Amino acid sequence: MPDQKLAQALFAPRSIALIGASGDAAKNTSRPQRFLRKHGFSGAVFPINPGRDEILGEKAYPDLRAVAAPVDHAFIMVPTSAVVEAVAQCCEKKVRVATIFSDGFAETGAEGRRRQDAVIEIARAGGVRVLGPNCIGVINTRGGLALSVNAVLEKAEIAAGPVAIVSQSGSMMGSLMSRGQGRGLGFSKLVSVGNESDVSVGEVTAMLADDPDTRVILLFMETVRDADCLAAAARRAYAAGKPVVVFKLGRSEVGVELASSHTGAMTGSDETADAFFRAHGMLRVELLETLFELPQLIAGRRPAPRHRVAVLTTTGGGAATVVDRLGVLGVEVVPPTDEVIASLARRNIRIGKARLTDLTLAGTKKEIYSGVLNELLASDHCDLTLAVVGSSSQFQPHLAIDPILEAGTAGKPLAVFCAPQADASLKLLHDAGIAAFRTPEACADAIRAWRDWRAPGQAPPPDRARAAAAQQLFGSARRLNEHEACRVFAALGVPAARSEVITTPGQAVKVEFPVVAKVLSSDIAHKTEARAVRLDLASQEELAAACEEILVNARAYRKDARIEGVLVQRMERGLAEVILGYKRDPQVGPVVVLGVGGVLAEIYRDFAVRLAPVSQEEAARMIEEVRGLAVIRGYRNLSKGDCEALAQAVAAFSQLAALAPRVLEAEVNPLIVKPEGAGVVAVDGLLVLAEN
Repeated sequence: MPDQKLAQALFAPRSIALIGASGDAAKNTSRPQRFLRKHGFSGAVFPINPGRDEILGEKAYPDLRAVAAPVDHAFIMVPTSAVVEAVAQCCEKKVRVATIFSDGFAETGAEGRRRQDAVIEIARAGGVRVLGPNCIGVINTRGGLALSVNAVLEKAEIAAGPVAIVSQSGSMMGSLMSRGQGRGLGFSKLVSVGNESDVSVGEVTAMLADDPDTRVILLFMETVRDADCLAAAARRAYAAGKPVVVFKLGRSEVGVELASSHTGAMTGSDETADAFFRAHGMLRVELLETLFELPQLIAGRRPAPRHRVAVLTTTGGGAATVVDRLGVLGVEVVPPTDEVIASLARRNIRIGKARLTDLTLAGTKKEIYSGVLNELLASDHCDLTLAVVGSSSQFQPHLAIDPILEAGTAGKPLAVFCAPQADASLKLLHDAGIAAFRTPEACADAIRAWRDWRAPGQAPPPDRARAAAAQQLFGSARRLNEHEACRVFAALGVPAARSEVITTPGQAVKVEFPVVAKVLSSDIAHKTEARAVRLDLASQEELAAACEEILVNARAYRKDARIEGVLVQRMERGLAEVILGYKRDPQVGPVVVLGVGGVLAEIYRDFAVRLAPVSQEEAARMIEEVRGLAVIRGYRNLSKGDCEALAQAVAAFSQLAALAPRVLEAEVNPLIVKPEGAGVVAVDGLLVLAEN
């Protein structure tokens, strides 16, 4: 449960102390006092400045101790070196929350981190919650709380509305506010969390989930800091019917890569963040514009079970700019059904079977546009209707905009793209609660986000018996060799190829021929690079010769490698090779990865990622996502692979998340998929345990 007293002190304080306040209008430190009064804050304001008796017409105090009345919220604007003393006074005064505008803390490096830790240690000992440091402030439009140094408040009136924004970037708060207002958005709350040293994005999101003035929560994020808190808050917001929309920086590979595995090279922090957001019912947008234009498409709605889009337009080219982008994003655009065509024909409206219903040649008559729009909105062959409007939106809004306004927002989602610059029509649509878009890219991005939206999932319970059996096989080494790793995976329920270890080239084996031979060394992750693998050996003689070559090549590849022998495996064949990967992401925790296998796995970058563990049903959805696995899904009458066995293996492998000591990284590459009914088999594996 969110701390209600904290929420009140944060968003609706009865009294505020401005520590470091200034009467000089040219200084940032004068802004909070001016903004509070300008925007109608009616509570007590206590400017704190030892050099002033009065600031902007209000009594000033030398320090917080001199204020006789209770203080709910302190806004700290003193130099970095004075912040510790300011927080200590907040503890003495029993202030509920301190927002620290001052910078020079963790954002500056190790020394700043130590300063920040010292501040938080004092605050926690004294029962003071901290927002920031390096925080630009908090705004509550319905309480007149403009507790911020953001310059945009000098001129802008903040329109009240149902949208809340939480930002990890203080410098972006003004941009987010002004861009949102430019789109017609009204705000309930706006919060900068700064360095997130104490009060986090997740904790603020949980408060907003309980806020009666908020219907949609927008997050501007740079990283995921407290994943468990944010996950719980997002689920709380979903249960309250409040969508959480995320714009997150970091599409490039900036996460920690585990170079010993393909999994580390394939998935960076961004892919795991995507998996995290989807698992907990959040929507992620690619474009900043979409952050402001998506809310009206999803407000008051739940994720749809299907995601078919029907499109009508009065401009073929304008609609194509959106539809083409939808195609790139893999969104399903559907043509009208025979029933829809027949129903319209009975009203003398003729349309074709194309996936883009173009009414341009119909003369853009209101009755035609209205008739087609309402037919599509009523039909069950599509789940979202996209209405694209051409020049009439700029010059004759009654022809196409009026029918959209009359259709309203009841029923299925309705998105509108105005191809020309049509500010008046966009305002009409926005005021009516209809999602309207200014660019084809943002329109397509919003529909893609709606398509990807899912209800929060439930992780399957751990299989404790299998987990215990697997854990007993860990041994004392931090990095298990391939033979040991595959035994662990088999204990979890991932079938492994029959194998045995030999320590001398001429040693006889019980594994039936043909066989594969490869060096057994936890220090050589990529055996192919080392030329330490031989395939399809048909006899004991071939095996002995291959073993001698393998050992020579392995020692030449890495002289200091600990070589434990040669692993001899039954030669397995199938329809396809896949990679199963697992890693413990530093931001969001354990994830499981499924992709096309082999030595080039990270080059193809064709994979599905989920938080681990996953159910067999979710694993089946992962198989559907990987384009390269169409070859085992019966593509063009190719023989089907055993997708059910593959889904079982993915789910079993993902149970690594239940093991302790925690597994840092694991991989099966390849896992061979056999024909339908014949199963799957792991023929190579890697497992690294986290250090204590």
